[in-house]
This record gives sequence, structure tokens and C-alpha cells, in this order.
Amino acid sequence: MTRQVFVTGGTGYVGSRLVAELLARGHAVRALVRPGSEGKLPRGAEAVPGNALDGATFAQAVRPGDTFVQLVGTPHPSPRKAAEFRAVDGVSARESATAAKAGGAAHFVYVSVAHPASVMRVYQEVRIAGEAMVRETGIPATILRPWYVLGPGHRWPYLLIPVYKLLEAIPATRTQARRLGLVTLDDMVAALVEAVENPPEGVRIVEVPEIRGARRRG
Repeated sequence: MTRQVFVTGGTGYVGSRLVAELLARGHAVRALVRPGSEGKLPRGAEAVPGNALDGATFAQAVRPGDTFVQLVGTPHPSPRKAAEFRAVDGVSARESATAAKAGGAAHFVYVSVAHPASVMRVYQEVRIAGEAMVRETGIPATILRPWYVLGPGHRWPYLLIPVYKLLEAIPATRTQARRLGLVTLDDMVAALVEAVENPPEGVRIVEVPEIRGARRRG
């Protein structure tokens, strides 16, 4: 079934690839962009100039029945960016949830983060709060919880793969290692496409092992 999809963060690391894949699969995509950045969107997407931190600038572009995909966030997250997590990730989640509810969206797709973990605590707190905001809308939702997405410009964690394999082989650490595992950009895009095309009746949580399996299922 063809979906009408509204994407925030459509020119970003994950968003640009997701928009291109959704278009290739025949979905109609409207994407929020900063004014002047319309040309960064894949051809075929409808640009909606606005500010992700101010829902009033894009709420009118959300239509009844839309699938709303929230991808705005701080690039290259690290523990030193706590203030940015609150100012960007937290505020954009709130504004998107409010706009989606006001516009009559039928499905909300939100990228959170795997938790609990002993590092990146503020990032986790902000994304968990975002999950709560999404739930409070009452809109059927898919919440994806990756830990780190490997891809162009995001390759240093490849060095940790042998460590992950060891931890996954040890029964005492296996569950946590899988929950906080690494996923590829292709995995993430496939999982998001799957989410868009298969809306739940309530709230569906997609953890790392399921994100990793999305390409096989697709």
C-alpha cells in the first residue's frame, strides 16, 4: 500500500537515504527542510521549508492519515553534547509529536536509542522522554532503538566488532551485547521502511536484533 509520509530530518545521515528508498518503493514523501536546503532532498520528494524546533512552521503540512517519521537529532552524539540533546533532540521530538497529533497523523515512527546503558545518559534520558511524548499523542507508533549506526563518516566503532562478538559469546553478557549492538546504515533504513509499511495498532518497539534482521525480512 502506498503511504503518505512526512519526514523530519529528511536531508540528514539516515533521512536522505530513507527518503530515496521510500520514493523508490512508490511512497509519496513530504520532508521538512531548512529554507534554502530544498535542493538537498532526493528528486521526487516535496520540500516543506520550516524549523524542526518550531512546530508552527510545519504543522499545516501534516495531513490526516500521514505516517510521520521523526529523524531530527544531534549529529555524531557524544557525552559532551548534553545541552544539544536537550535543545535539539528533545525539543524537536516535542514539536513533531504535537504537530503530528494536530494534523491527524495515523502512524508515528520515532528513532530513540537502546537503553539502559552506562554511558550517554543524557542522550538516553532525552530519547526516553521523546518516547513518552509519542505515546502521549495516542497515535499508533513504531519506536526504533538502535545504539550506533555504522556508515559513511561513522566507521570508528568497526574496531569494536571483535569485542562485541566476544561479549555475545559469553552467556552473562550476551543479552546486553545484543541490545547495545551495532547496526549498519542499510539495516537502519530497511527497518524504517518496514516500520512505514507495517503500522501497528498500538505501540511497537523495535530493538537492535530486529533492526539487524530487517533487510532479510524485506
